[in-house]
Amino acid sequence: MLRAPAVLGVRKRPRPAEAGGAGRQEVKFGDVRLYLVERKMGLSRRSFLTRLARSKGFIVDEALSDTVTHVVSEDREASSLWTWLRQRALKDLPGMHVLDISWFTDSMREGRPVAVETRHLIQDTLPTPPGCSTPPPAPASSISQYACQRRTTTENRNRIFTDALEVLAESCEFNEMEGRCLAFRRAASVLKSLPAAVQRLEATRGLPCLGEHTRAVIEEILQCGHSFEVRKILSDERYQTLKLFTSVFGVGPKTAEKWYRRGLRSFSDVLAEPGVRLNRMQQSGFLHYGDISRAVSKAEARALGNIIDEAVRAITPDAQLALTGGFRRGKEFGHDVDFIVTTPEQGREETILPQIIQRMKKQGILLYSDYQASTFDVSKLPSHRFEAMDHFAKCFLILRLEGNQVDAGLNNAEGDSRSWRAVRVDLVAPPMDRYAFALLGWTGSRQFERDLRRFARMERQMLLDNHALYHKTKKEFLAATTEKDIFAHLGLEYMEPWQRNA
Repeated sequence: MLRAPAVLGVRKRPRPAEAGGAGRQEVKFGDVRLYLVERKMGLSRRSFLTRLARSKGFIVDEALSDTVTHVVSEDREASSLWTWLRQRALKDLPGMHVLDISWFTDSMREGRPVAVETRHLIQDTLPTPPGCSTPPPAPASSISQYACQRRTTTENRNRIFTDALEVLAESCEFNEMEGRCLAFRRAASVLKSLPAAVQRLEATRGLPCLGEHTRAVIEEILQCGHSFEVRKILSDERYQTLKLFTSVFGVGPKTAEKWYRRGLRSFSDVLAEPGVRLNRMQQSGFLHYGDISRAVSKAEARALGNIIDEAVRAITPDAQLALTGGFRRGKEFGHDVDFIVTTPEQGREETILPQIIQRMKKQGILLYSDYQASTFDVSKLPSHRFEAMDHFAKCFLILRLEGNQVDAGLNNAEGDSRSWRAVRVDLVAPPMDRYAFALLGWTGSRQFERDLRRFARMERQMLLDNHALYHKTKKEFLAATTEKDIFAHLGLEYMEPWQRNA
C-alpha cells in the first residue's frame, strides 16, 4: 500500500499532556494549539496570558512549531511579524491563523475559541516588487480555511488546477488514502473560491489548505501546462478501470476493486463473468448506463420537478417540495436530480414516498426504485461523525422522462432518436421540524457541508448534521425553521445556495 508524504497526512498533534505543562490543566479544546509571540508582549505578560489560557482549557505551546494552529501577537506591525514567522521555516505556516491579541481576549471572555474573523487577522503585507506599477494581489491570509466562510460560485477561474487536484483526490480514494484525498479536495475547494486565475506560484502564498504537494502540482502546471503525475494517473490501467466501473449506478470503489482484481477490465467482461452477481441497482445501472451516465440539463430537472410536484399534490395538497443538490446551487447540468418533500402533518412524511412510487408505477414512468424507510430516532441525536447520508425516509429512482415534457428538449446523445430518456432521481422526506437541516445538507456541495460541520465543531463547539444542531457546552438542541436560522446559530454570514459550490 502506498504511503502518503508526511506533509499531506492528517496533522498529528501531541497529546494534551505533552503541551508544555498543559497536562496539569483540564484540556477542553484539544484541536486548538496556541503560541503567544513574546515580541512586544514581554515575558511576564506572556507567562500570565499562558496561565490564563490553560486555566480555561486551552493548550499553549512554549515553542513555535508546525503543531500550532493559532499564533497570537500584540505586534500589529504585519511586515516585521510575518518576516519573523517566515524565518522560522514552518511547513504549515499557510494553514495557521496569525491573530491579533483581540482574538485571544474574545476567546478568554467567551471561555472557548471564538471563530476567526477578518478583524482578528494580522494579514501578510508584501512590498511592491521593483519595476511594478501595480501592487501584488490581496493577501491570501484573509481567506478562510472553511468553505462556509468563502463564497464560491459555479465560475471556477482555476479549473486547470482544480481538475488536476480532483484526479489526485480520486486516485487517493481508489487507494483508500482518505487523509490525502481530503487534503487535495480542500486545496481544490480553496482555488475554486479565488476571484482570479492563479498566474504565479507566489500568488498562492498564505492560502489555507495548500500543502507542499499541491503547490508542486500548481508550479508544474504553470511551467509546463500540465502535471506529469496527473497524466501518469490518467494513463494507468487500474485507475481507468476503477473510474469506468464506478461510473455505473450502484458500483462503489470496493466493488470496482474486486472486479479489477478478478481480471475484469470492461463492461462486457463484467457481464460475461459467471461469478459476478449484480444486485438490482447494478442491473439497472448497466441497463440504463447510456442515459444515466449522461448529464441531466436544468430544463430536464425542471420537467421532473413538475412531474413530482403533480404527484405530491395529488397525494397531499399541503406538501412542500424543494429542488436541492447542484441545480439549487445554480448548475446547468448534473448527474441526477434531488428533491426534498415534507408535510406539516407529523409522521405523514413516512408514508408519502411509497405513495409517490406507486403513482409513478401506474403512470408507467418508473424504471427502477429503491425505497428506504426512515430510521430517524431523535433519542440517538446528536451524531458525532460526518455521515454522507441521513436517516430520513428516502428513495432512489430511475424515471422515464418524455421529450415533450421538457421545454428545451431532451439532452440526448448524438444519433439517439428516442422520444424519451432515463434519469436518476433521489427523494428524501424529513419531518417538517427537520426540514431546514435536511435542505441545507442536501443542497451541498459536499465540501461545503464538510467544512460547515467542521466549523461548527471546531469553532462553535456544536454538532451539525442533516438532522439537528446541538450545542455541546449548553447541552441543548437549537431549533431552526430556515437555513438562515442555522447560519445565525453558528454566527456565520448567510450564503445563498449559488455561493456554496465548494
